[in-house]
Amino acid sequence: MNYRHAFHAGNFADVLKHAVLAQVLAHLALKEAPFRYLDSHAGRGVYRLDGPEAERSREWEGGIGRLLGRALPEPLATFLAPYLGAVATAGEATYPGSPEIARLLARPQDRLLLCERHPEEAAALRSAMRRDPRVKVVEIDGWQALGAFLPPPERRGVVLIDPPFEEPGEAERLLGGLAAAHRKWPTGTYLLWYPIKDPLAADLLPRRAAHIGIARILAAELLVRRPADPTRLNGCGLLVVNPPWTLAERLGAALPSLARMLGENDHARGRLREVTGEQPPKRSANSGS
Repeated sequence: MNYRHAFHAGNFADVLKHAVLAQVLAHLALKEAPFRYLDSHAGRGVYRLDGPEAERSREWEGGIGRLLGRALPEPLATFLAPYLGAVATAGEATYPGSPEIARLLARPQDRLLLCERHPEEAAALRSAMRRDPRVKVVEIDGWQALGAFLPPPERRGVVLIDPPFEEPGEAERLLGGLAAAHRKWPTGTYLLWYPIKDPLAADLLPRRAAHIGIARILAAELLVRRPADPTRLNGCGLLVVNPPWTLAERLGAALPSLARMLGENDHARGRLREVTGEQPPKRSANSGS
């Protein structure tokens, strides 16, 4: 395994991803019925900001470090409240990954299924979950998990698909995994994270997602610098399938302030758009094979 999220924990990409995740979980908790949280690429769950990896990269300083202890403007403060509450509960110099944020926001009746294929990371994840009876950690490839564990018994919940994008073709696997999962569980909420290096290439992902045939997808994007260097992580995006009805308004109002706080310069920006679902184009009888 080459990718180690400990170097990147708490960076600007985590802030966007985890803030939206916390909002979705808080919305699900408004109803008494239990929900299921499935994390396809869970990682180790909890990260130390004073550990050797984080101390070496210091990426968290441009992310969660710019939010802690600051007076945040509205409506950003309200939007970030569930997320920052989980960060505060995790403890000083500790950053909660998506599994820990879900565990902290879940209620007694809710269940978490956390998938991690790397044995060392899976062992750390089990330890981080503190033998919580609501949590099950499965050592499995995340793409296989989407086929194996959907739909969940609860019939309501959220799936986070957050691959490391360290292998060629990861965007294709992301869209293929979404299409297969959505066929099995069309009413679930899905969060799909993707990096933005070259903005033209990144823009293809939401447009290609529209051809899956899903009725409504939100695409939230955060750029922290002008994307002049396509080898750098200049921003990130999040596709939200079947978003809670309140999310578009709240996220759209919060994104400009978030971009200003996390951006490196005046080129930083946030963008939220709705991707209208389209059916895949039909092949004509004369199109050939």
